[in-house]
Amino acid sequence: MPYPDHSPQEVADRGEQIYEQRIRDQVEPGEKGMFVVIDIETGDYEIYRSDLAATKRALARRPEAILYGVRIGYPTAYKLGGRFITRQP
Repeated sequence: MPYPDHSPQEVADRGEQIYEQRIRDQVEPGEKGMFVVIDIETGDYEIYRSDLAATKRALARRPEAILYGVRIGYPTAYKLGGRFITRQP
């Protein structure tokens, strides 16, 4: 989704920063494999087993939100063959 005031790299950088600084330690122990969608402007987030459902929940809360998504405990959200490798702290 394009955002007029933010490049894709800015969204990714800010989302990853919020995840690492505020969210990761709280969610990784019990939510591994779930999706977290973060509003990069407010720091609010939604967790759900589906990235689409988490996105819809975040947008229901704030329709103009600029969102960044992460699969909790993994370096990527999806895989194409192979296997997931757990994210290292």
